[in-house]
Amino acid sequence: MLQVLVCGVVVFPGLFFTFRKVLPSIFKRWTDADVVLVSERLVSSIHAIMATTAGIIVVSSCKGNVMMDRHWLATYFVIWYGVPYMSYDIFAMYLSHYYRFRVKGHKDYKSHSLRTVNSFVRKEFLLVLHHIALLTILLPVTLFFRKDQGDYFIGCLFLTELSTPFVSLGKILIQLGMQDCWLHKVNGGMVLLSFFMCRIALFPYMYWAYGSHYGIPLYSAPFHLPLATNLGNLCILSPQVYWFVLLCRKGYRLYKRERDSQNQASPLSSPEPVSDSSKAD
Repeated sequence: MLQVLVCGVVVFPGLFFTFRKVLPSIFKRWTDADVVLVSERLVSSIHAIMATTAGIIVVSSCKGNVMMDRHWLATYFVIWYGVPYMSYDIFAMYLSHYYRFRVKGHKDYKSHSLRTVNSFVRKEFLLVLHHIALLTILLPVTLFFRKDQGDYFIGCLFLTELSTPFVSLGKILIQLGMQDCWLHKVNGGMVLLSFFMCRIALFPYMYWAYGSHYGIPLYSAPFHLPLATNLGNLCILSPQVYWFVLLCRKGYRLYKRERDSQNQASPLSSPEPVSDSSKAD
């Protein structure tokens, strides 16, 4: 019974429902869209902290033999929390999309319908595809196809969630009107650093760790793996690279806007007056 109560099927929707009830009493001027967005981000951060913690435990426990060492969290975290969270998060993202457009007064968003669902899928297609890919790739690989090997690499995949709390904090700070404070700037740097290290550089590292186990160089590691494994990694890595490029562009725009505002705010030095002494001569 206790296992059912702490399972992600109960925990994540329960936290989301709780935040939706509590936040309006604290931030009375927030719209439904504000409340749903922040609630979704808070739950995402909680899941990310859980996944990162599980990843650290699995990786540190299986670093002796990256192929054969086992840890029960590599499998059970995916079952208890990974799959329930990904399923819940699709629904939470839809609610955030729905209320955002409803607050803006779009006529199609007076009530839930197939049209609003279709609009959400088209607008957030890459995110939805990412979640579905994890459900259809990571889950079968974890449970059936890896033959009780590679817990270390499952733990590494858990570590990809390390950047999520920073991404969520950035959106929450914007929601609170604190986008110009130093915390938002520092957090922006942490978003780029953690995203690059844990969602992009992590994949070459896993190939290197696999190659080191078998005594082969990094460039040969992909050819030592089944095609399905490489394709699965590519499906997970590709959207991460795309999102990282978007984050870099956004960071550059913010930096450029701040620099331009500082240049406009600083007084221009007045030119020295030209002396008329030469004319007097």
